[in-house]
Amino acid sequence: MTQSNILFIGMDVHKESIVISLADDDRNEVRRYGAIGGTLDDFKKTLRKLVSTGKDLFFCYEAGPTGYALYRYITAQGHQCIVVTPSLIPKKSGEKIKTDKRDADNLTRLLRSGDLTAVYVPNAEDEAIRDLSRAREDAVLVFKCAKQRLKSFLLRHNIRFDGSAHISNSGV
Repeated sequence: MTQSNILFIGMDVHKESIVISLADDDRNEVRRYGAIGGTLDDFKKTLRKLVSTGKDLFFCYEAGPTGYALYRYITAQGHQCIVVTPSLIPKKSGEKIKTDKRDADNLTRLLRSGDLTAVYVPNAEDEAIRDLSRAREDAVLVFKCAKQRLKSFLLRHNIRFDGSAHISNSGV
């Protein structure tokens, strides 16, 4: 019997916790490592334990609001990692119950079988530009809504302004 050299690791990542499942490439079962804290320091401790197994580590997790800092840390440590979009994860038709543990198990199983499609992970500078662009779009939308509310309020109170009430969005 040959010893497996790859350890597949699926993670369900949240702000407060990361649920981890593991699978060797020569076994059928997926086993749960457990839940750890959601900080990078908590993950570093767990990574040291996983590295001590002496296997090549292959991580995956779903893209989400936590960003790509975890991906960058894992790859900087010399391990493989992919980030997948939730909409491209294959799902069984009758599977309605979602829990963090089941999600981590499913990611591990699909990673080992090669059924996951990785998304492009932008570098830190590109991600910062995306964040800035999204923040600007949000600010413009909030500005538009506030202006509309104010105009409606004034109109309901029969206040009519004859001058130019248009404020340009270019100042935002």
